[in-house]
Amino acid sequence: MGLLSGKTAIITGASKGIGKGIAETFAKQGANVAFTFLSSVEKGQALEQELQQYGTRVKGYRSDASKMEDAEALVAQVVEDFGGVHIVVNNAGITKDTLLMRMTEEDFNRVIEVNLNSVFNMTKAVQRTFLKQRSGSIINISSVVGVKGNAGQANYAASKAGIIGFTKSVALELGSRNIRCNAIAPGFIETEMTAVLDENTVQQWRDGIPLKRGGSAEDVANACLFLASDMSGYITGQVMNVCGGMLT
Repeated sequence: MGLLSGKTAIITGASKGIGKGIAETFAKQGANVAFTFLSSVEKGQALEQELQQYGTRVKGYRSDASKMEDAEALVAQVVEDFGGVHIVVNNAGITKDTLLMRMTEEDFNRVIEVNLNSVFNMTKAVQRTFLKQRSGSIINISSVVGVKGNAGQANYAASKAGIIGFTKSVALELGSRNIRCNAIAPGFIETEMTAVLDENTVQQWRDGIPLKRGGSAEDVANACLFLASDMSGYITGQVMNVCGGMLT
């Protein structure tokens, strides 16, 4: 019996990186997993195949959480396909890093739209289902950058800080209905995105972290697992930093 046995989770942006790690951990722990992807169709299909081995129901959906109609259609389809939903992990996100001096309005708006609006859209779309069943866990993936800022990432930091404010507000609004909403702020997590970086740069980052290593997708997934499970039944409105001590 896994920690998420009999529960259905929606995970956005799960074809690679942190989202993929969360999908794998949830399936291993007995959850039925509905996950979304956008451009990575082949990776999405491969993940669907891969997760079958854990014996739970798994289905990938091509869906853009930054569009309200997509989010509403997705939740309706998942409820129809799986018979319900108990957990939502809002993980979909992009970066368009550059100094403010060079940042275009389009670069700013697109990052806010994908990273922040998608959290609003998915939460709004699943709210009715959660209210009806008087339970649910919403987990929003923020970032340490949303807590402390970062040069060259004003758009990304603004979107991830916005997620924290949104999370705390939703926790206050929906707590009386036994719906919990928490955020996770990952630090330097080593994924396909960081694999293309110069090794010396990566090592410098590792050296600056108290635990002296980058995090893994599994490190973030384990924190998600805790917040998704009944083990965290009295925890809501919190930000969990999964950063090896970068923030103390």
